Amino acid sequence: MSSETPIDPISFEVIRNSLVEATEEMASALRRSAYSTNIKTRHDFSCAIFDLKMRTVAQSFSQPNHLGSLVETIPRALNAYGITDLHEGDALLVNLPYTGGVHLNDITLISPVFHQEALVGYVASLAHHVDVGGGAPASIGAFREIYQEGIIIPPVKFVRGGEINRDVFDLILAQVRAKRETAGDFRAQIAANNTGIRRLTSLLDRMGQETVARYIDELIEYTDRRTKSELAKLPHGVFESTGYMDSDGYSDEPVKLVVKLTINDDGLLFDFTGTDEQRRAPINSTFAQTHSGVAFVLKCLIDPDVPVNTGFYRNVHMLAPEGTVVNCTEPYPVVGGWETQLRLTEVILWALADAIPERVPAGTEGMICHSGFGGFDPYRNENYCFLETIAGGYGARANSDGPDAVQPHGKNTANAPIEETEVNYPVRITRYELVEDSEGPGRRRGGLGLRRDYLFPDHEASFTILADRERWGPHGLFGGLPGEKAHYVLNPDSDSLELGSKVTIQLAEDDVVSYRTCGGGGYGPPEERDPDDVLRDVRDGRISPERARKIYRVAVDTEQWKVDIEATRILRSRHSVERDPLR
Repeated sequence: MSSETPIDPISFEVIRNSLVEATEEMASALRRSAYSTNIKTRHDFSCAIFDLKMRTVAQSFSQPNHLGSLVETIPRALNAYGITDLHEGDALLVNLPYTGGVHLNDITLISPVFHQEALVGYVASLAHHVDVGGGAPASIGAFREIYQEGIIIPPVKFVRGGEINRDVFDLILAQVRAKRETAGDFRAQIAANNTGIRRLTSLLDRMGQETVARYIDELIEYTDRRTKSELAKLPHGVFESTGYMDSDGYSDEPVKLVVKLTINDDGLLFDFTGTDEQRRAPINSTFAQTHSGVAFVLKCLIDPDVPVNTGFYRNVHMLAPEGTVVNCTEPYPVVGGWETQLRLTEVILWALADAIPERVPAGTEGMICHSGFGGFDPYRNENYCFLETIAGGYGARANSDGPDAVQPHGKNTANAPIEETEVNYPVRITRYELVEDSEGPGRRRGGLGLRRDYLFPDHEASFTILADRERWGPHGLFGGLPGEKAHYVLNPDSDSLELGSKVTIQLAEDDVVSYRTCGGGGYGPPEERDPDDVLRDVRDGRISPERARKIYRVAVDTEQWKVDIEATRILRSRHSVERDPLR
């Protein structure tokens, strides 16, 4: 097909959507083939297609946190290994964190795609494996260096000519606890990549290599134009904010995150100069993790119909000084990097609150909130590992309350159902409920946090909390109040002990670990909230009558379930005088 031939809009849309749907079918194959709850149910994975120039062509949207990490990982891994050594039926495995990767649990499988004996591109799947070895089950322990966190995999040929390389496979499985699940999840990634290869070669059979290559070029340029057009609509200026992680897991010193966001005719630049130096603690983000957070924010600010490919990523510009908690170096630990990245997302959005108040929410849960545990399963007679992330409150918006108990921003993973968890692991979930009065009060209230209690009958276990928010709850906006902070409690119904947010503990038989996640921040003054909305929240058990009266200045008659209008008028009138005596 000649480059002079005009682009046909119908063919353009057919090819564009065929590529995206190929990645979605890869995601479906991975989800349906996986063994671990973390992948098959919680959907902690992503898939993508790259062209011969290693440019991102299309991505599935399973996990927004992986938006920027695959973009960094694939070219670096392929160049490091050498593309001339890849043949049909081969696949590379990699999880190197400092050269385009993220934390060690996120392992990427890369397969070359051949059509009519010619290399035409690559497909890749990234999945969070429930265990990769290291000093704690689920490989999320609070350690001091990368070597304690699990097995490190440089680009290696995991599949050769369609067959798994048994030497490499056996070496990896020897390092992990959950061998059965890990083996099944690796095979699921192979199935996903094979699905992507079939769909891509089928498209090439129908449309031809030259045509598809030309339309991919146009797709990338089209995306670049669309992204630049959207960026031009944003308010120009310099926007700054500073936020903090509560602790690093080894000291009580907060971790400072600094954002300077510049929007002008040249586009959008994220500058993190001034952020704290990297620490010997599990809170360091890699360059790729930080890049993913920036990409997520940019995606939120533009038309959702804009495709995600290299044309989009060309407009993701950031300065992340090397040797800081947003761009760490070897051998600093990285397992909690996603915690820092998600809080960084919050800080970036906070910087934009005054400029685009109608589009920026108050503070959200703002953490991944890992729960990881393992031990010896007395029923299956094997070692087991389990990992999940716990939901929390989302921040209120200008025109709506924050959703209760969701996994915010790039986190976007799903709930691990109680039934599935208890059937497959020797643990019982004894409480799973919203946390009353955890919302950030406001004209629009924040979402409620979540309580989830784990009981370990019949065996001892090792449990890791890798989270945050034990010191400060999510911020409110424009007079809204912060959400309630998170709590992590050992044996809440007996000799309770408040735990830190980054700790590994050994549990005795019948011990209970209780998570109470934070609520989202409020938006606008709480005394301006519609009394009928307050009444509904009290009836639903979201807030207590006492909180309604004290914070929202609404008197609720709980016998007749109605608002006491006169008492409410007096409460709010008195509050106005207290706040402004001249009135």
